Amino acid sequence: MPRWLKISAGSLLGLGLLGYLGFLAIGGAAGLLRLSLPDFPDFPEPSTQLVSGQSGEIYYPSATPFDLDLMLGDMSLALPTTGLGTLFLPENASPDQPVPAMIVVHGSGGISPGREMEYGELLADNGIAAFVIDYYLPRGATSDVNYMLRVISITEFDAITDSHRAMQLLQTHPDIDPARIGIMGFSYGGMAARFSMDQRIADALLDDGPGFATHVDYYGPCFQDLQSPALTGAPLLTLRGTEDRSNELPACLEREQELRDLGVEVEAHVFEGAGHAWEADVERHMSESSPYVAGCTMRYDGRGRSMSGDEYIVDVPIDTSREERIAVRLASGDVLADCVKSGYLAGRDDATRERSDALLLEFLGRTL
Repeated sequence: MPRWLKISAGSLLGLGLLGYLGFLAIGGAAGLLRLSLPDFPDFPEPSTQLVSGQSGEIYYPSATPFDLDLMLGDMSLALPTTGLGTLFLPENASPDQPVPAMIVVHGSGGISPGREMEYGELLADNGIAAFVIDYYLPRGATSDVNYMLRVISITEFDAITDSHRAMQLLQTHPDIDPARIGIMGFSYGGMAARFSMDQRIADALLDDGPGFATHVDYYGPCFQDLQSPALTGAPLLTLRGTEDRSNELPACLEREQELRDLGVEVEAHVFEGAGHAWEADVERHMSESSPYVAGCTMRYDGRGRSMSGDEYIVDVPIDTSREERIAVRLASGDVLADCVKSGYLAGRDDATRERSDALLLEFLGRTL
């Protein structure tokens, strides 16, 4: 049965970036909203072991923690979820010649024409398996579901969990080298790929097997600071554009330096004149209504609770339900409201894509 939330439209800004997206989606209307969270679909039985030559659409076991504090505190409380991904396998992959692989994580708009699936093909053509995950559909967020509902009910920590569970599945594939699996993501997915460097997250989500061998962040927003005490040690490639206001470049430089200070290699590239989503099959344009955060930093304390300055955005008992967590975020006040802006350049930029593709393949050839 659908699960309903009653929230104040006037409090939507309290979520920061995602709350503002919701605020825009309802046109700033006042009063109470009644939101129906989509049910998780009844997917086929998930796979826990892959066979040689297996590719295409694959279901696998995952979970939905929603917030970092639950992920770090007790993953047994996370909702069981069946993950979904599409595996691209190079022609030469075999048990005698296992290949490296990349988990590919989409942005908040979902899998986009010209981007995630096309990168799956690009990687496979260059001898690297690619598993393109969809973290929306497993949680009932089809293309018919309102964008506001998708972004308030499915978080980067859900995407991170799906990514780690996908890696564990790929480690059972006879044609894939289990020690050479990395992660790359676009926008929201790029942020998830970067957060996956946190050792606490790896410890919470993995058994004793190897973690991600490398990380690639395509223009992931930088307003969140996990305050990671330690990293897994794998290298990171970041790719950003000077005209992409959704990436506040001074904040991104700060986040990247924090990672370097913890001893990891960070290779950062900023493309002059480039905007957001330069790979997507959409005409380059100024997306006037697209929101972003600038001038604020959301930090997480040692227990994984989000803060702005000295004020908690979400501070709830660890066993708080997903529905209640969503409501608390939405009702948390306008903590980040003054830092929400809108409008940035986005769309196809073939020159930037050519340059970034070359850097991606060189980086993966060196780190995988």
